[in-house]
Amino acid sequence: MKDLGPLKHFLGIEVARSSTGLFLCQRKYTLDIISEAGLLGAKPSSFPIEMNHRLAHATGPPLPDAAAYRRLVGRLIYLAVTRPDLAYSVHVLSQFMQAPLQEHWDAALRVVRYLKGSSSQGLLLRADSELSLQGWCDSDWAACPLTRRSLTGWIGFLGNSPLSWKTKKQHTVSRSSTEAEYRSMAAITCELKWLKGLLLSLGVHHPKAIHLFCDNQSAPYLAKNSEFHERTKHIEVDCNFARDAILDGLIAPTYVSTKDQLISLLKL
Repeated sequence: MKDLGPLKHFLGIEVARSSTGLFLCQRKYTLDIISEAGLLGAKPSSFPIEMNHRLAHATGPPLPDAAAYRRLVGRLIYLAVTRPDLAYSVHVLSQFMQAPLQEHWDAALRVVRYLKGSSSQGLLLRADSELSLQGWCDSDWAACPLTRRSLTGWIGFLGNSPLSWKTKKQHTVSRSSTEAEYRSMAAITCELKWLKGLLLSLGVHHPKAIHLFCDNQSAPYLAKNSEFHERTKHIEVDCNFARDAILDGLIAPTYVSTKDQLISLLKL
């Protein structure tokens, strides 16, 4: 084994050290994506994907080179390792890998044009961050126009530094927005428990309850209330995982207004 010195570059991720902390970005990898797509001279886009898009209902001609679409989306998936702002776009585009249409390809190129205007964006892991965890979660009820399954988004922080995030379609159809929010709470609770165990293995103890921010007032109440009435009996048992974590003092649900919800970053 050799000591190669301080880490500067690893699997396409560039690492810059300063007194502020570690800055992780994939600038060269991003420029390679833009170059391969032939958009180095294109006008940058201010946002990665259109609001209220109808990509699931696209009926245009099939893409002649489906492999090019799969290759581009695959590279965007890896780029999302340091780009939380791409989480929603990648989630949407990856649903059409099997049979992409021309409209899907155009949407993927829009993401590339967005990257052109933000190629140096990345993650800052601050040196002065407190060693305390916090989580943010949100859901978009019945977001999928085909299956009507809700969309879950969550992000976990260590102090002011983002550690993990995800945007994913829920496995089952939720019959209310409260149920959808409750399922997103269960998802982030699993991640926070894992992060707490990881910190413990590194010698960092986290005795306080982890703050979990949600912009739905009914879901935290439902999680804290041990008695379910008829309208909530249909919620699966595994969702009680969040309530057990609250009773154990692991997490502390906190209401946050929608305009201050950080998860909006993952659901542009």
